[in-house]
Amino acid sequence: MSSELPPTEAENPQTVGLDALDMQALLEVIVSDQRAAVDAVLAQTGPLAFAVDAIAARLDRGGRLHYVGAGTSGRIATLDAAEMPPTFGTPAKLVQAHVAGGPPALVNAIEGAEDDADAGDALARDCFHSNDAVIGLSASGGAAFVVSAIERARATGALTIALTSSASSTLARTAEICVAFDTRAEVLAGSTRLKAGTAQKIALNAISSAVMVRLGKVHGNLMVDVVATNRKLRARALRLVQQIAGLDEARARELLDAAGGNVKVAIVMDRQSVDARQARSLLDRRGGVLRSLI
Repeated sequence: MSSELPPTEAENPQTVGLDALDMQALLEVIVSDQRAAVDAVLAQTGPLAFAVDAIAARLDRGGRLHYVGAGTSGRIATLDAAEMPPTFGTPAKLVQAHVAGGPPALVNAIEGAEDDADAGDALARDCFHSNDAVIGLSASGGAAFVVSAIERARATGALTIALTSSASSTLARTAEICVAFDTRAEVLAGSTRLKAGTAQKIALNAISSAVMVRLGKVHGNLMVDVVATNRKLRARALRLVQQIAGLDEARARELLDAAGGNVKVAIVMDRQSVDARQARSLLDRRGGVLRSLI
C-alpha cells in the first residue's frame, strides 16, 4: 500500500475476515469499532475548545457559522445545521451547511462533486464573509470542493477550521485551526461513513452545542430558546417556565401565552414584574442571557 494514502484508506488488519463471520460476531465488530470515534474526539477537546471560543466570538460580532462537506460529511453537517433553529431559536441563516453537489447530493451520490474545486471556490465567494466562521469537513482531508472553499474563506478573512481524520492532509494544512481525529482504518476499508463519520457527528454536536451555551441559548442544561412548534415542544416550554420560575401550570401558561411562546421572556416577565415588551428589552440589553435577570 502506498505511504501516500490517508489513514482512512488503510485496510484494518483486525477485520480481514469480515465476510466469514457469523451475523452476531459481524455486528459486534462493526458496533464495537465505533467506540474509537468517541475516544478520538475526546483526545481533541483542547483544539475543539479553542475552536468553539473563536466561533462564538465571530457569531457574537454578527458573523455566521458555515459547514462545508462532501458526501457523508456534507450530510452530517446538514443534519447538525438543521437542528439549530428549533433547538436554540437561531435565525435560519446563522448556521448553514453546504454540501458538494448541492441539495440533490443529500439523498443521492453526485459523481465527482467532491472533486470540483471551482464549485468550492464559487461557494466561498458567494456565501462567506470576513466575520464568518467556516468549518470544512473531510475524513481524508482531500476533498477538493472542501479544500478550495476553505482556501477562499481564509483569504477573505473568515475563521477557518478543519475537521478531518488525516492530520497531514491538504485540508489540515489549509485551515487556520485543524482538529484531527485519529480514527485510523475503518472496519470496511475506506468506508468513512463509519467511525470517521461518527467522529464528525460527535464533534459537530459538541461544537454547535457549546457555541450556543456560550451565546446564552442555554440556562443550566435547559434549552430555554426552544421554538415550540409542536405538541411535545409546547409542553416542554411550559415545563421550563414552571421549573425555572417556580410557578404553577396555570400561571406559567398565562405568562407563556403573553410572551408569544418565548420561554425566556415569560420567565423574565415573572421575575422582573414587567410586560412582554419590557422583558424582551431587558433580555436584549443582556445579550439574551437569562441568568443575569433572575
